[in-house]
Amino acid sequence: MRNRWFVLTVLFAVRLTMAFQFQSVAAVAPLLNNAFAVSLADVGILIGLYFAPGAALALPGGAIGQRFGDRRTVSVALLLMLIGQLAMAVSDSWSVQIAGRLVSGAGGVMLNVQMTKMVADWFSGKEIATAMAIFVNSWPAGIALSLLTLPLIGIASGISAVYFAVVALIASGLVLFVVTYRTPARIEAAKSVSTSAPVRLERNALVAVIVAGLMWGLFNVGFAMIFSFGPSMLVERGWTISAAGSAISIVLWLAVISVPLGGFLADRTGRPDVLLVGGCIAFAIAMIALPRSDAVIAIVTALGMISGQPAGPILSLPARVLKVETRAIGMGIFYTLYYVTMMLGPVVGGASAKWTGSAAAAFDFGAAVLLTCPVLFWVFNRFPAAQPKLA
Repeated sequence: MRNRWFVLTVLFAVRLTMAFQFQSVAAVAPLLNNAFAVSLADVGILIGLYFAPGAALALPGGAIGQRFGDRRTVSVALLLMLIGQLAMAVSDSWSVQIAGRLVSGAGGVMLNVQMTKMVADWFSGKEIATAMAIFVNSWPAGIALSLLTLPLIGIASGISAVYFAVVALIASGLVLFVVTYRTPARIEAAKSVSTSAPVRLERNALVAVIVAGLMWGLFNVGFAMIFSFGPSMLVERGWTISAAGSAISIVLWLAVISVPLGGFLADRTGRPDVLLVGGCIAFAIAMIALPRSDAVIAIVTALGMISGQPAGPILSLPARVLKVETRAIGMGIFYTLYYVTMMLGPVVGGASAKWTGSAAAAFDFGAAVLLTCPVLFWVFNRFPAAQPKLA
C-alpha cells in the first residue's frame, strides 16, 4: 500500500473505532444508570477514565512506537482496546467496567499518539495540514455515528449488545490495518540513521507547550460536554434516548466541516488569533444557551459550525515553539496535558450534574472552561518562543 491518500483513509477508519469506543459509554448513559444503579457522576468517571492512561503513556508513546515499529505498536493498541471492551461486555460488575475502560484507554492512547506520527510520516510537506484535518475529523465522525447507532442497539438489545458491536468494529479495524498498512519506504531507510542524541526544551518553550497543551485539553473538555452529557440533558427534558442521540450528533457531523474550515480560514485570513478567541467565546455562549432554550436543533446546528473553528489555530500552537529536534518530546508533553485534562473534565462535569440534579450543569462547566482558553492564549503569547518562526 503506497498511495498515501488510501493510507489516510485506512488510518481514518481505524482511528474512528477509538471514537466509537470512547462514546459507547455516554451514548447509553441512561441505560447504565439503571443497569448498574449508578449516578451521572459515576458515568462521568467512567467516561473520563478512558483518558486516564494518557497521563502516563502519552509522553513515552513516541519512543514506544520508535522501538517496536508502527504496525506492531498500533496492532497491540487495537488488541488492548479489544480486550478492554470484551471485559466490559461480558461482565455485570461495575469494577470490571472500570478496569475494562482503563485497558481500552491505554490502547486508545497508544493508537492516537502513534497514528498522528504515522500521518506525518506519509504527508511531510505542503499537504500535511489537509491530511491532519481529515485525520482529526475521524473523532467527531466516529462519535456522530455512535450517537446515531449505539442508542438504537442499546434500546433493542441492551448494553452488552452495544459493547459487542464496538468489539466487532475494533476487530474489523485491526484486520484492515494489519492487512493493508506498510511503513513508508523513506522512513524505513531513515531507521539506519542514528537520532539518539539527547535534546532539551528551552524553559520558555517548555512552559509555552504546557500552556498550549492545557488549552487544547480544556477546549476538548468543553466539546466533550456536548456529546458526553447532551443525550442525558435532552432525556431529562422528555426526549427519547434515540432522538436525543440523533440531535446531539448534529454537532459532530457539522464539526467534520467546521474543523477543516477553521484551519482554512485561519491560513487564508492570516488571523488565527481572531478565530481562536472569537470562536471560543461564541462556543461558550451557545453552550450556556442550549440547556435553557427550546430551539434545540437551531442551537446544536450553531454549535456544530462554531465549535470546530478554534481547533486548527490551537493545534498549530506547538509548531510555533518547537524546533525540529524537540518536536517529539514537545508533542509528548502537549498530549500529556491534553489527556490529563480530558481525564478530569468529564469527572467534574458529572459531579456538577449530580450536585445540581441536572445534566445542564455540565454544559455550564463546559462553557466556563472554554472561556479560559482566550486567557491561556494571552499567556501563551507572552513567551518569546511563541513568536512565529520559519522552522
